[in-house]
Amino acid sequence: MAGLRAKQKADKTRRILDAAATLFRQQGYDSARIEAIAEMAEVSVGTLYNYYQNKGDILVATVAMEVTEVLEGGARIVANPPLDVAEALRTLIAQYYDHSLVYLSKEMWRTAMAISIQQPETPLSRRYTELDGQLSAQVVRLVETLQARGVVHAGVDAKAMGEVFFNNLNMMFIEFCKVDAMPLEELKARVEAQHAPIARLISTVKIV
Repeated sequence: MAGLRAKQKADKTRRILDAAATLFRQQGYDSARIEAIAEMAEVSVGTLYNYYQNKGDILVATVAMEVTEVLEGGARIVANPPLDVAEALRTLIAQYYDHSLVYLSKEMWRTAMAISIQQPETPLSRRYTELDGQLSAQVVRLVETLQARGVVHAGVDAKAMGEVFFNNLNMMFIEFCKVDAMPLEELKARVEAQHAPIARLISTVKIV
C-alpha cells in the first residue's frame, strides 16, 4: 500500500510540474495561475498546495527535475569519458546545455535565478544553490576521472580546476539566458573556445 501511495504521489507531482512548465512557457511565469496549473494537472488546488506552497516552489521543483535528469546523464559520461580533456568537457557540457530548455524557457530560468538571489535565505534559494553545487561536483569528478586515467597532469588540483570549468559554463549559461536570440550552438561554441586553452595546459596529451 505504501508503494502505491508513493507511486500516486510521484504521478501527481510529475503532472503538476509538467502542467506548470507548459503554462509558464505559454503564458509567462507571472501570468500563469495556480488554479490553471491544478486544472491542467487534473488535481484540486488544495492538493497542489499540499505539494507546493507557491509558484516559486513549483518553479524550483521544475529546475530540480531538470537538473536531476542532467546529473543522471552526466554520471554516465563521467564514468567513461572520452580520453581527451577538451572532448570530455565538450561532451559533459553539451549534456547540460542540450537538456536545459526541455522543461524551462529562458524566461523561467531568469525568474528562478532572480528568486535565488533576491531571497537567499529561503528554502527555495538554498535548493537552487544545492543543485548548482551538485553540478559543480560532477564537473570536478570528471577532471578527477581524467586525472586518474593519466589524461590530466598529476600535479593539477582537480577540485579547483573542475570548479573553474563549472563556474565558467554556469556564468556563460546566465549570459545565454539573458539573450533570447542566442542559440544553444553559439553558447556551446563560445564555452568550448574558452575552455580549449586550459584543457591544453592541463592535458598530458599534447596535440600538435
